[in-house]
Amino acid sequence: MTQTNYIIFFISFILISFIPLSLVTGPALPDISVVLVCIFFLYYILKDKQFFIFKNLFVYYSFLFWIVLVLLSFNSIEKYNSLGESLIFLRILLIPIMVYYWLLTKNKFIIFSLFIIFFVNTLVIIDSIYQFLNYDPLIGFKGDIFNRNADKFYGRLSGPFLDLVPGSFISKFFIFGFIFLVLTIKNKKVFFYFSIFYLTVCGIITFISGERMALATFLMAILLGILLLKKYRFIFITSLICLALISSTIYFNHDQYQNYRIIESKPGHLGLVIEKYNSKCVNNENCSKIINVQPQFIEVLKNFSESAYSDTFTLALEMFSTKKITGVGMNSFNYGCLNIEQFKKETCWSHPHNFYLQWLAETGIIGFLFFILYIFIIFKIILFDNKDSTFKYFSIIAIIVLFWPIMSTGSLLKNWHGIQTFFIIGLSLSVLNIKNKIN
Repeated sequence: MTQTNYIIFFISFILISFIPLSLVTGPALPDISVVLVCIFFLYYILKDKQFFIFKNLFVYYSFLFWIVLVLLSFNSIEKYNSLGESLIFLRILLIPIMVYYWLLTKNKFIIFSLFIIFFVNTLVIIDSIYQFLNYDPLIGFKGDIFNRNADKFYGRLSGPFLDLVPGSFISKFFIFGFIFLVLTIKNKKVFFYFSIFYLTVCGIITFISGERMALATFLMAILLGILLLKKYRFIFITSLICLALISSTIYFNHDQYQNYRIIESKPGHLGLVIEKYNSKCVNNENCSKIINVQPQFIEVLKNFSESAYSDTFTLALEMFSTKKITGVGMNSFNYGCLNIEQFKKETCWSHPHNFYLQWLAETGIIGFLFFILYIFIIFKIILFDNKDSTFKYFSIIAIIVLFWPIMSTGSLLKNWHGIQTFFIIGLSLSVLNIKNKIN
């Protein structure tokens, strides 16, 4: 490797490895990092004529997928916006390719990246617990260690993030922190107890975060771990039991979950109206407050057709029905909701809050099928192209958590969520590169 190539590789490796940390700062820094690494990667390929990489099915298909998205944009309801979105989506599709085939191919690089993830997970855990304890019954959760306030929705944590996502972040990244423990802790007793502690605390964060989908996906990952990871089955079972006991204790003792009266319960957005009591009020001052919060999960299931989820999902299907083949255009869901008469709503969301409905509505049957095939190829690589990998079941768990269809999700076209998702795809593939170094 020439000195220039070494410098390019080193800078790219650092920028990619620190993506989990840069995600904490917001969307700008991780996006800048990804763009820079893409430029370095393409320069490396062209300068050294490393075109052999394009002979790989996954790489070939990723570029084909991107070309199809660009072509579909010419038939969108907002051509220039959709064309721009499809063109820059290449940087997102390049993330797994760069991570798996270029940057994280050796144990030392993979372990360093996993260390960064474990470090960021620890930061999110400590910060979220601090914020959970910094609670006022009438205000909700106040500032975290970095003085970031969770004031968008009562009862939700922000942790160190700009948005209310600590539970979602942990539910997606915790499995990689566990792999780091597998690779680095050699003492069996220390590994056993520390792993149980780590998994339990991660689960507690998804519980106290107020993100119901994060808790559901975390529990699904734990159950998959019990099913697939035979060597660590007892650790996962013990962690699940500890999580149930500690979460129950928190629920019955923390004021967040107690001392309130339901005034009105509807399945719509912020449809649960409660009167929250302050058990520590003095002289009858600041003793209660009327608060609108997210509806109870049971209420949403019982009256799903009246919920915000139903409105959003139905709108996505209506948009799909008008342009079934090519869709309304990438990142055009909000535009259609606001500007096209037949779709106009009083409240519009920026995206359908489900990966699969987003691809259907915005890229039609063509884009949807290409997306499904993209996921299928990822599973193929994990299950069949790396038969001897000890870590393939870890990868399976991570990918199922990402792409489980029956859940509310962010948008893959938004910088923060798209980078996070495709970085995890790259990580899930890269752990297959680990060479027989397992506890």
